Amino acid sequence: MVYYYILHFIKSTRLHGIHSPFVFDFYNRVIIHTGTYRIFPVIEKIRQDLFKSNKLIQIIDFGAGSQIRNTPTKTISHIARTAANPPHTAQLLFRLINFQQPATILEIGTNLGITTSYLAAAKKKARVYTLEGCLDLVQQAQSLFKKLKLKNIEVLTGNFDDTLPALLTTINTLDFVLFDGNHRYEPTLRYFEWCRVKATETSIFVFDDIYWSKEMQQAWRQICAHPEVMISIDLFYLGLVFFRKNQPKQHFTIRL
Repeated sequence: MVYYYILHFIKSTRLHGIHSPFVFDFYNRVIIHTGTYRIFPVIEKIRQDLFKSNKLIQIIDFGAGSQIRNTPTKTISHIARTAANPPHTAQLLFRLINFQQPATILEIGTNLGITTSYLAAAKKKARVYTLEGCLDLVQQAQSLFKKLKLKNIEVLTGNFDDTLPALLTTINTLDFVLFDGNHRYEPTLRYFEWCRVKATETSIFVFDDIYWSKEMQQAWRQICAHPEVMISIDLFYLGLVFFRKNQPKQHFTIRL
């Protein structure tokens, strides 16, 4: 990861290298925005509490597993420290929801529900669907949603190969999708294609951990090359794609 980050740093640009008005505005209003919101310290206090929890839960993983430790049971503390999006990433996603104002949000990979909470809190009138394969994680996440009084979240439990196509039959459009549940090449592309059918010109798809493995890097490159993807932004930890029509296809590698 250090090697890939150095390459990303060398290739990346900041404000002066952005020649797209849309991306320039997006960079200022979302990527480098430093403002805080009332909900941030509330969620982060809960994260700190999870760091202290030695409760063991049974892990069911249908995806690529962990790069750190693959065991059938893990503590809440270990999961919170190694699998949940860090504050700067989760808060960037919050600002992205604020910027886009989506009506329908989908998260593939709930985990403990920390990132889900940021997504749901950013627009409480949006409908948030989140998919998770592990029942114990779902129960932990639902406890978090209840604590934060977030009532716009629907959790679907099971293998994404089953729950995602079933959900998509009930949804007309997908405004925002966070892909964070199966860091392998073929499933990532498959889920992208399934969701792409429901995308609109204003939809935003976000891919977590695009440098997680060579498979994820290959999947990310193929997604960026898709003819319907007009703008792609590589932030190293996240990859963003936009389907905005009537403009030239552009790719940006941006340093945070």
